Amino acid sequence: MTAYDKLMAFERETQALAQVAGRLGWDQETMMPRGAAHQRAEESGAMQSVLHARRTDPRVGEWLEMAAAEPLDQVGQAQLRLIRRSYTRTNKVPGDLASALARLTSRAQGQWAEARSEDDFKAFAPVLDEVLRLKREEGAALAEGGDVYNALLDDYEPGAVAADLDKMFAEMRPGLVALRQTALEQAPVPAITGAFDEQKQMKLARQLAKLFGYDMARGRLDKAVHPFSSGSGDDVRITTRTAADDPFNCIYSTIHETGHACYEQAIDPTYTLTPLGQGVSMGVHESQSRIYENQLGRSKAFCHFLFGQMRDVFGDMGVADETAFYASVNRVHRGYIRTEADEVQYNLHIMLRYDLERSLIAGDLAANDLESAWNDRFRADFGYEVDRASNGCLQDVHWSVGLFGYFPTYSLGNVYAGCLHSALRQALPDLDDRLAQGDLAAATAWLQKAVQVHGGLYEPREVITRACGFEPTAGPLMTYLEEKFRALYPG
Repeated sequence: MTAYDKLMAFERETQALAQVAGRLGWDQETMMPRGAAHQRAEESGAMQSVLHARRTDPRVGEWLEMAAAEPLDQVGQAQLRLIRRSYTRTNKVPGDLASALARLTSRAQGQWAEARSEDDFKAFAPVLDEVLRLKREEGAALAEGGDVYNALLDDYEPGAVAADLDKMFAEMRPGLVALRQTALEQAPVPAITGAFDEQKQMKLARQLAKLFGYDMARGRLDKAVHPFSSGSGDDVRITTRTAADDPFNCIYSTIHETGHACYEQAIDPTYTLTPLGQGVSMGVHESQSRIYENQLGRSKAFCHFLFGQMRDVFGDMGVADETAFYASVNRVHRGYIRTEADEVQYNLHIMLRYDLERSLIAGDLAANDLESAWNDRFRADFGYEVDRASNGCLQDVHWSVGLFGYFPTYSLGNVYAGCLHSALRQALPDLDDRLAQGDLAAATAWLQKAVQVHGGLYEPREVITRACGFEPTAGPLMTYLEEKFRALYPG
């Protein structure tokens, strides 16, 4: 065996163990008994200890050095690049810190869920403070004297830096605020109304997931407090949630997570259980979920199809026709919840979280002061008061599990999706005709070939540039939003 062969055999075992660790997280969110939280924290910590030891094994460094001198093709070179990145970063973080973080965040996730159900931020603040302390320690180890937030961000979007995000958000904010103001100054678009049986919602959600290309033979759909996608290769699972008075919550959460899952299922199967066998970054990952959910799923053409499907399942929904239904799907409205926000306001939610988490990591904002800081910022950005903690700083799971640096990748995903949508329409001039018939095959096939099949072969921005034929910018997204919502809210 060559050094490369030995390295890849070792890496496949590491990747397999990482998938098992991920399955522990999936189970915790879906099926784990409530009383098992403490034991699960120990199990997660133990798995992370094993993984950290493997990822920092000195043999990996030796194999990397020897393999670099071997003749390797593009795939082999890409494998080395990702293994080297992981090895370098992981070696900067002490093993006891990695294990402590895994145990703490597993416990913190349960405490967040309980505090959220009770609308009691004070009950969550102490454990959040512990998470922050360890994440700052981890970030400092990774940064080695550089910017701590950038070091954390690099885990989710390699190559991204806060300075570029600041510029992107500054460019987007004025247009988004103006669109929101125009929409909210007009008569509110009514939401659909009726009785929406939750079992029927789940049945329809499964049908839509399959329609968008999700392979149920290699996945499953369950319910969770916070929808998510988990796994890669031949075991990719998604979750959604239901609300008896709001079927769109279930439907569009499902389509969103289907975008994530289809990305993982479409990656070249020869990359399975290797670093290339998963999405290249969270920004690119989010581009798939957002284009599935929004540019495809909320399009006027697809809403024509969806209206008929939902009317058959639920009967009268309180809207006169498909035009009113489309307006209801895309209505700009006051609200607190990021995952339920319309396309116009979604990125404003991300900007709020991005600024707050940078302050938390920098130590400029204490955990105990987060709720008041959130409420003040929300009032300034959205113009009304947060009514309870579950609609405010407790609504997202991310900080409880230590995902600092993750939030801005949602907006990067929207920007990438805007670019991909522009290229997709150039490639498929009859896209709307297809969507109106509920035919997603051509659109999802284009995305599979342009983005998904490559897995981690290319760097994040390169994936989008190769797919679109131009460097990603916020321009296509803002043009799409302007055209769509100026037509819905002409003023």
